[in-house]
Amino acid sequence: MSGATQAAAPGARLYDRAAELAAVARLSARAAAGSGGVLFVTGSPGEGRTSLLARAAHDFPGTAYRVAAPGHRGPWSAARALFTALAPTPAAGRRALRRARDEGGFGPAVAALVAEAEAEAEAEPAAALRDGTGAEAALRDGTDAAATRLGAAGRSPAGRPRPVLICVDDLHLWDAHSRAALAATWREAPGTGSRRPPPVGWLVSAARHHRFPGVPGAETVRLGRLTTAGARALLGDLCPAPAPTPPVVDRLLDEAAGHPGVLAAVVRRLSAAQLTGIAPLPRPAVDDDVLAEVYGGLLDRLPSASRRLLATVAVLALAGRTEVGGASAGTHGRGGGAGAFPTGGRGARTSVDPLEGLVADGLLCRRDGVLGFHDAFLGRAALASARPTWPTRPRETPDTTPRAGNAAAPEAAPVVPGAVTSTAPAPDSPALATAGAAPETVPTATSSASRTALARGAGHRADRLGPSAAVRSLSPLVRGRAQLVRGLAALAGGPVMDAHEALLQAAELLRGRAPVEASDARFLAMEAAWAGGDVAGCLAALDGGEEVPGAERDFAEGLSAALTVRLDEARTTLARVVARDGAADDARLLLRAGSAALVLGDTAAAARVHARALARARAERRTALLPRALEQLAYAELRAGRHSRAERTAREGLRAAEATGQHNVAAHQHAVLALVASVSGDGSAVSEHAGRALATAGPHGLVQAATLAEWALARADLGRGLAAQAAARLVPLVRPGPRGGHFALRMLAVPCFVEAAVAAGRTAEAREAADEYGAWAALGVDGPAPAQLARCRALLSDGEGPGYWFGEAVRRHDGCGNDFERARTLLAYGTWLRRRRRPGAARGPLRDALVTFERAAAGGWAEHARSELRATGGASAGASADAAAPRELTPQQQRIARLVARGATNQEVADHLSLSPRTVDHHLRGVFARLGIRSRVELPGVVGRWDAEREARVER
Repeated sequence: MSGATQAAAPGARLYDRAAELAAVARLSARAAAGSGGVLFVTGSPGEGRTSLLARAAHDFPGTAYRVAAPGHRGPWSAARALFTALAPTPAAGRRALRRARDEGGFGPAVAALVAEAEAEAEAEPAAALRDGTGAEAALRDGTDAAATRLGAAGRSPAGRPRPVLICVDDLHLWDAHSRAALAATWREAPGTGSRRPPPVGWLVSAARHHRFPGVPGAETVRLGRLTTAGARALLGDLCPAPAPTPPVVDRLLDEAAGHPGVLAAVVRRLSAAQLTGIAPLPRPAVDDDVLAEVYGGLLDRLPSASRRLLATVAVLALAGRTEVGGASAGTHGRGGGAGAFPTGGRGARTSVDPLEGLVADGLLCRRDGVLGFHDAFLGRAALASARPTWPTRPRETPDTTPRAGNAAAPEAAPVVPGAVTSTAPAPDSPALATAGAAPETVPTATSSASRTALARGAGHRADRLGPSAAVRSLSPLVRGRAQLVRGLAALAGGPVMDAHEALLQAAELLRGRAPVEASDARFLAMEAAWAGGDVAGCLAALDGGEEVPGAERDFAEGLSAALTVRLDEARTTLARVVARDGAADDARLLLRAGSAALVLGDTAAAARVHARALARARAERRTALLPRALEQLAYAELRAGRHSRAERTAREGLRAAEATGQHNVAAHQHAVLALVASVSGDGSAVSEHAGRALATAGPHGLVQAATLAEWALARADLGRGLAAQAAARLVPLVRPGPRGGHFALRMLAVPCFVEAAVAAGRTAEAREAADEYGAWAALGVDGPAPAQLARCRALLSDGEGPGYWFGEAVRRHDGCGNDFERARTLLAYGTWLRRRRRPGAARGPLRDALVTFERAAAGGWAEHARSELRATGGASAGASADAAAPRELTPQQQRIARLVARGATNQEVADHLSLSPRTVDHHLRGVFARLGIRSRVELPGVVGRWDAEREARVER
């Protein structure tokens, strides 16, 4: 068991578990009918998973086995415990274990053991209960028994094998080898093994944070808290005599908050005098010792970094959302107090890497970017478990005045555990131990009201009286780290400007106390402001003062210079960052170096450095950092014009972000995928990804993601010939001011706007935007900018002016490395030449553009170039197709051409060749271009001529 509660007696009543018992009854019925099945039971420590398994085993009409997790987790240790329970002899258990290890599954071994047990039971019907292994002996031993066999083996009256129920407790404590083999057994279809498996039902329990394997047809039930009536009935069973007095009952029910394990642990610690009201109850009754008994097993098995983060979130929840930090944050706590974690200077920092894992495992919840606990008692237990590391100031004068303790938190508090924030703690309470504050700072104004409430027999209500002394006593270091965790949560999945404020407050509180963490908080605040498109917020975060380490000061100063358009200074400083940090091994420094390269416009260096950062994050298994590294790499590849790489990286980043709950990162990846789809010409994918990006970007203030998504929609409109709609969508993105697009993307979108605006007849707006773009291009912060500026001037020129500017644009493109933008210029140039009635001159640029678009998988743009090329007469449907040979096509294109020539649809071709319909369409377009034909109707004639020519060669 993960907690310390005890198993229920056989046949003991379970309260408020009607739905769970009904699920067990359904499993029992399936096992009795010969179909078996799997039922998963999950819950927090102490909520009664083991009691439910004991009741199920007791009530099962056939043979029931109970298997608990062994005391150690060596390879196959749990399998050994399982087969020890099932086997009639130790030798049979060892044989079954060897068979299971060889075959990688338990099905055949379980079938053999159950059959052997049935054969033995026919010869000796009482064998299953001998040697004290029956139900009564097992339940007397409680959880100390590693494996227990319950019930009577044998055959049913009809001669069929008796149904079998195997109850597996605490699956999360099983070793990985045994869990994998067990999952394979559950997924195995009945009757597929060498021996027909018996009608086995599997009842499996695990802690709430455990992820059960995917098993077809399996049912999952989640245990919860008891109702007041159920908790009252359970309390009556726990202490039938002497019965507690009504005030004591109300107090215990209130503090236990419906948690059966907590209620049982409290009752075990109380004396008869306390239960009957003769002696006072502890303040609070649910204290650190009770929570350690119930939750200690779970917390002890977590890594130390995860326990520290849980404690930090507990401090955050204790203080409340509005009281940690704030205007008076620097005045609380004398002399800084003691921090949540002991710090040894610059090298010590609060690790945030386990944060996403705790959220994914369900130990923490995140709603709208705010962290909290699904189980409020877990937060209090985490806080109590860290108490020995939190030094307190010695008390000069003991204070024996009765005070109210920390109230029990309401069940499943999502963000802030109950009324703890309105508690006036006792001098030795966990809240003051957490804060490390002197006890004389605690007000005593509530003691009179508390005594009055106690006299009325309602002492548990006194816990809610008075102002929050716990909040006032938290030290700046504790509040700073709590704000850091809060800011990280909001940055991952909440409003980014809320994250910016929380992280700036964290940096101020940690200044001088934890300089490395203060620096991290400032850079994270800058990232939040950048995502929100707030230049002033970026500058405020970068103004870090003395706590920014020297190695990171260049990045802060260089980015500040770039944001304030001091570009000469920015180039010198950021170039040092790229040169120095680009060769580092720290993934954080590599990400900053890659960002510096993007600011300088060196997209190739940015992609290279971000790829190294991604490799380091993977090597170090930094799952929380992985989605961020993939996000920045995808954007760098997009800026470099490598759309296929950007798509692959963004898809991986999207999976990683969704798996860790980083919804803001996922929105940015959707925006990148929308831009890639706008290049490939997949309108439905553009709409889907842009819509999902905007759905998150709007409420969370993600101006950068929203700008990319709108840009993708505009490019898709332009590719479909909807120039007026594209221009209307782009106008807000290129407009200066707070209502415009993202400050770092505004100029990048101008060339697309100029192209759409000219085609839509909005020449004046296009000219104004191009003039501003020219001033920006002269700054030299974007490699392709001079070439794209020349293209804009060509589109805006009259007479023969476009010819000069298009030629200048092509010449400048040759040195910037972005082939996609070069192909767009060639397409525009060829189109202008064709409209000037110069088809011969137009074919060269159009053919070059077509080849480049095909290599870049830019299907939409390739189709546009192909149609322009056909309009010049450069791709006649007659002679070109007649002279075309199969060798001009790739083997895959030849196969697709032959299938389509036989009348197959794209979907049928995709199914035949194990491809996607989109891939088939892409190859088919390439076939049309290379053969010089316009539609699939012409393919049968071309393929027929190939076959005729081949037969003629064979005959000769």
